[in-house]
Amino acid sequence: MRRLALIASATAILAALWLSGCGETKPAQASAPSEAPLAPAGPPAPAESGPVVASGLLVVENQVDVCSERAGVVVKTMAEPGLKVKAGQVLALLDDRQIAADLEAAKAKTRAQEADLKNWEAELKVLEVDAERAQKMWDAQLITKEQLDHAKYKLISDQWNVKNMRELLANAQASQRSLELEYEKTRIRAPFEGLVARRYVRPGQRVAVGERIFWVTAVAPLRIKFMLPERFLGRIKVGQGLRVSAPDLQGSSHPARVIQVSPVVDPSSGTIEVVAELQGAPGDLRPGMNVNIPIQNSQ
Repeated sequence: MRRLALIASATAILAALWLSGCGETKPAQASAPSEAPLAPAGPPAPAESGPVVASGLLVVENQVDVCSERAGVVVKTMAEPGLKVKAGQVLALLDDRQIAADLEAAKAKTRAQEADLKNWEAELKVLEVDAERAQKMWDAQLITKEQLDHAKYKLISDQWNVKNMRELLANAQASQRSLELEYEKTRIRAPFEGLVARRYVRPGQRVAVGERIFWVTAVAPLRIKFMLPERFLGRIKVGQGLRVSAPDLQGSSHPARVIQVSPVVDPSSGTIEVVAELQGAPGDLRPGMNVNIPIQNSQ
């Protein structure tokens, strides 16, 4: 019996060892990652060719709203849209009756002050002669000291009167000039030679200070402001010739010349601003029109 028990125990141990050996799993060997096939190197990107066509608006430097410099009633308009005008030409009139009357009164006061001043200056000459004669008579012991002092003090008094009259005259002249300026403001004038583009008022209308009366625009020289990619910085220069064409005008092509190139790049758009000026007669081109400007990449 003891022998059978030993055999059974050994058998159980061998069975256990066999089962544990069968449960072990060998770790899977990591497979090397497959390398993606390299794409064949293609040809380099072709260099940019052909012109870059920029676009911009035709503008003029002188283009302003002519506004009223004083309040008043428009009594007459003397210009309509499309009229060519010269610098200083009267375009409209404001009611000037009150200011004209005030100006005439100021002129009369100035004339009166001028007459008074001449009267005092003439009297001053007389007193200068009297004072000189009194001094000689005093030296000859022909008059008393009081008489000499009286002549001298009268001369000094008249000298101060002359100075006072000169100040009064200067004040009257300044008032007159002020009224003349106000009177001039009743004349609405063209600030430069150009074209009346719009009229904002009509006769009988009351206007306030700063209210628009006309819109006047110059017709020349025409300029074009346009943007170019930053790669053109250093490649387009002042004095460079260009051609300008209007897409809405068949066969239009006009010479232009670069007059300004921005020295900095706009960081938001990566562009530079260029200003060119039209050369020669503008033909059918007008301010506000859209035009195209081809720029050669090789330039």
